[in-house]
Amino acid sequence: MAQCKRSETSTAGRRGKWRRYAILFAVMAVAVMALPLTGYMVTGLNTAQAQEASDDANPRSEYWRAVREGDAGYTAVSGQETGVLIQNGGQNWRQYRNGPVVFYGGLLLLGMVSALLLYHLIIGGQKLEHETGRLMLRWPAFDRVIHWSTAVLFIILAITGFSLLWGRYILIPIFGAEGFAAYANIAKPVHDYLAVPFIVAFTVGLLIWFKHNIPKSYDLKWFLEGGGYLPNGKHPPAGFSNAGEKALYWTLLLGGIAMMVSGWFLLFPNMGFDRGQMQTANIVHAVSAIILMAFVFVHMYLATIGSPGVLRGMVTGYIDEGYAQQHHPLWFDEVKGKVAAKTGGGAAPAAGPASPAP
Repeated sequence: MAQCKRSETSTAGRRGKWRRYAILFAVMAVAVMALPLTGYMVTGLNTAQAQEASDDANPRSEYWRAVREGDAGYTAVSGQETGVLIQNGGQNWRQYRNGPVVFYGGLLLLGMVSALLLYHLIIGGQKLEHETGRLMLRWPAFDRVIHWSTAVLFIILAITGFSLLWGRYILIPIFGAEGFAAYANIAKPVHDYLAVPFIVAFTVGLLIWFKHNIPKSYDLKWFLEGGGYLPNGKHPPAGFSNAGEKALYWTLLLGGIAMMVSGWFLLFPNMGFDRGQMQTANIVHAVSAIILMAFVFVHMYLATIGSPGVLRGMVTGYIDEGYAQQHHPLWFDEVKGKVAAKTGGGAAPAAGPASPAP
């Protein structure tokens, strides 16, 4: 019996000993895990103390914090957002304008010019298959006035606008900061004042040429066959305007609306627009102008060395019948059919202008 009691006592002692070891191990484990947290507690305490000391040193810190966040304060000056001293969106706008817009916009324009140059060196553009010497009236005087007014104004606006957009990277290294500032003082008002007559001429052109640019079922075939500009030499059917010219028209229509509306925001900033809207308008204006310029590069190439006969039509108003047969066969047949009907079913005159379809 005594031995059993000693054995039980010994077993209980060992159990108590291991229980104490387990409790000690658990306490040590908790201490090890909690120890790193003391650093955060000390840091937080120091930060709080530093903030309190800062607030004590600068009692207007809350005021400047509100200013930095764009909260409006009091001002005796009346106007849009005159009570806002700092607008955070301005920094975001600057980074976006001077970053992606400048980089990718320049890449698009340089890429388009390079592609056109490569195309001309490899394929060489279209050739006029035959010239008859008989002329057809394609562009009346009013159309030509609207076209050239819009073209000249667009070129001036593009030069002044893009030089301000990329001037920091191109013109300042050439002319210096003072030289660029002197140029910008001239370019900016020129750009602003010519915007209004451009909007008028551009809008009139879109209206009078709308009837020629309504999509037709045969336009898809024009795209599938490359419009006759591929080495296969096929000339797909086209009316007064081919599918490529229609694509240019609708790009100018949609992009032009975006460019003109955003430009109106920028021209008249005191018409209830806040700075956030102005910054958005500036980005939309730049992006739409860059896209339009890329399409205009294609138009300028095809209207000059890319397709002989086009430029003469917009200068004099008349094109050769051979050009009309090659590039606008459906319109040519329509005009000749009307001429034949007016002359009693006889053949068209051997020379002289024929009026285009209304």
